[in-house]
Amino acid sequence: MEENPIALDRSVEEEMKESYLRYSMSVIIARALPDIRDGLKPSQRRILFAMRQLGLSPTGKHRKCAKICGDTSGDYHPHGESVIYPTLARMAQEWIVRYPLVHGQGNFGSVDGDPPGAMRYTEARTTAASISLMDDLDKETVPFVPNYDETKKEPTVFPSRFPNLLANGSSGIAVGMATNIPPHNLSELADAMVYLIRNPDASLEDIMEIMPAPDFPTGGLICGLNGVREAYRSGRGKVTLRAVAAVEQKGNNERIVIDEIPYNVNKARLLEQIAELVNDKQVEGISDLRDESDKKGLSIVIDVKKNAMAEVVLNQLYKFTDLQVTYGCNMVALDGGLPRLCSLRHMMDAWVIHRIEMVVCRTRYELGRAKARAHLLEGYLKALNAIDRVVAIVRGSVDRDNARQLLIIEIDITTRQADAILDMRLYRLTGLEFGKIEKEHAELLKQIEEYEAVLASNERVREIICEELIEMKGKYGSERRSKIVPHHDDLQMEDLIPDEQVLLTLSQDDYIKRMSLTHFKEQRRGGQGVAGMDLSRENDVLKCCTIASSHDMLLFFSNFGRCYWSKAWQVPEAGRKAKGKPIVHLLEMGPGESLAALLRVSSFDQEGSILLSTRRGVVKRTQLDAFSNPRKKGVIALNIDEGDELTGAQLVHPSEQVMLFTKHGMAVRFDVEEVRPMGRSARGVRGVMLKNQDDYVVACEVVNPEMSILVVCEKGFGKRSCVEHFRQTKRGGVGVRSIVTNDRNGFVLGALAVEDKDSVVLMSQDGQTIRIPMGDVRVMGRSTQGVCLTKLSKGRHLVSMQRINAVEE
Repeated sequence: MEENPIALDRSVEEEMKESYLRYSMSVIIARALPDIRDGLKPSQRRILFAMRQLGLSPTGKHRKCAKICGDTSGDYHPHGESVIYPTLARMAQEWIVRYPLVHGQGNFGSVDGDPPGAMRYTEARTTAASISLMDDLDKETVPFVPNYDETKKEPTVFPSRFPNLLANGSSGIAVGMATNIPPHNLSELADAMVYLIRNPDASLEDIMEIMPAPDFPTGGLICGLNGVREAYRSGRGKVTLRAVAAVEQKGNNERIVIDEIPYNVNKARLLEQIAELVNDKQVEGISDLRDESDKKGLSIVIDVKKNAMAEVVLNQLYKFTDLQVTYGCNMVALDGGLPRLCSLRHMMDAWVIHRIEMVVCRTRYELGRAKARAHLLEGYLKALNAIDRVVAIVRGSVDRDNARQLLIIEIDITTRQADAILDMRLYRLTGLEFGKIEKEHAELLKQIEEYEAVLASNERVREIICEELIEMKGKYGSERRSKIVPHHDDLQMEDLIPDEQVLLTLSQDDYIKRMSLTHFKEQRRGGQGVAGMDLSRENDVLKCCTIASSHDMLLFFSNFGRCYWSKAWQVPEAGRKAKGKPIVHLLEMGPGESLAALLRVSSFDQEGSILLSTRRGVVKRTQLDAFSNPRKKGVIALNIDEGDELTGAQLVHPSEQVMLFTKHGMAVRFDVEEVRPMGRSARGVRGVMLKNQDDYVVACEVVNPEMSILVVCEKGFGKRSCVEHFRQTKRGGVGVRSIVTNDRNGFVLGALAVEDKDSVVLMSQDGQTIRIPMGDVRVMGRSTQGVCLTKLSKGRHLVSMQRINAVEE
């Protein structure tokens, strides 16, 4: 009767945990991760060893990949040829491996992501680099273990004459972990290794002076070294890679030519990404896209539209396509059979330790062979010195054993030496052969002495490694392909926005929008203009407009005396007839607060200060840098009196003058320095004395004596007068007449300091806009009525005016 097997009580959770752990460790160790010593995964090592066993040397013939994969699968890696072939092909792809370990013949894929041809059509052989990895395999340097069916033996690691893990890098995904090690330039790597071997206390900075960054086979640009330094220090880091692109002029148009793309980027997919952006109108400056790559190298040509900026288009492509990618370094390798996240220094030290062991093992092997050969030669020399006695012993012996025993006794030799003498051919008894044996013996003694000296000195071993590295550099070294560019932060949105002049309009209900100035063409004085804003909402009128660069910083000043910030490009863009968006979507203003003034600033580092003016004639000057720290909810710019409100803001300098214009046609002119600089929360000082209760300040302008002043009234009339015609007074005076205000002109809308080359944009309450060149408006006396600047519909009046500076234009 059979006995029942012993049953073990075990929970499913424990069994699954243990089984999965075994599986994951098997994947990690036996498949996915490279060895820190030779930089190879087991499949790669077995393929190269099988090719060595087939005699596929760099100077020999190629063999079918089907044969190579079949032998590898049958002898060492029993996972099927279809699994082995992709690994074999990858080691031959020059755009993947910095120093290919396999030389392929046939279709081995392309940078477009095309797969290799079937293994029955392609052929391969080893390269000189892979032979260098396997040098000294037959000198008892590395342990050999039985293969899966114990019919053959395979090495557990290669001697690796150069640090292949860092030279070629590696990538792989295991269970619960992955590795992504970038390739490096072997010339720099060899020099860094030599420096480290000779200077064991070298720091990471010292090593990066010699080998500053990875070197990818596809070239490209490495943007900044902060990510590289972090990866070298901790084993993890992000490296920003960019394509190499140049802007060329072809006829009247520009084009972008891309010569190198980032590592591991699929060229065909990259072209698809660019085409999709164009079709979706995310990038509108591209007129044509072509792939002109050939045997000479990669070339992607992008034609740029005539009115587009190539640099902006290129920045948009960097932002939205794989022309710029992030390479995540995750330097995990098998160290002592276990996975470990390694720093650069640890990887270099591990290879040096491995290589020291290889040199010592090789030297011991060669010492043993040299001693064995010297031992035989010593026996030959003893036999030749007593040749007559040796011949007599051999002739008088019964058999070989008898002759061996007599030789051992008579001429004092060992059994091995006696066998060698008995195997000696007669021609070795000549005098010439005797001299050769003596010479060989002397050379062997020197070699033995050298080998023993190497084994006795760790410094000699390290120097041998340095010499081999210099030899590897001479054989395989090349120029760096990936260029390093200065530190590069992530692309800011300004990089994607054309730096152009824009018109910003603001309605009385605080609707704001941004438009290109190309929407408005100049007209002669007296023209009707074009629609500039849809003001269909009841009781809404245009409050102000300003010209700015799309990259300028905008300072918004509210009627409560607070200041808010925004970039010009952040203002919503809209068509010429569109109303725009509420300003509350852009700024966090309080209840009852509305915008009173808008000031553009290109940089807060420039000299100058901001002059603020109020409806009741108060002025205040504050240094520009006091507004250089934007806050989301704004800051106090002016302490407003009850019943007053802020109306204007100007950027001023100490040598300039200020003019304040009132609704009833009065103007006061005084030096900027009469208003001392104050803090942001100060109240300010009196700038103009208002004689009438209903009068108020409508404009504040910064002027110099060479300029002229354009004063515009609500009904479309205005005039230009020289600044010198306005008598200079002290701050706080009543001022002089600027224009006659009557039924024809209406009250003063505002005033602008202009020159002949400038133009002015006028807007009416119904959104009609006209742009007038100042050369069409003659200069006239200070107290005249002026001329018609624009024809307005009955019952309509102007609500806003803005200068377009000739330099800005």
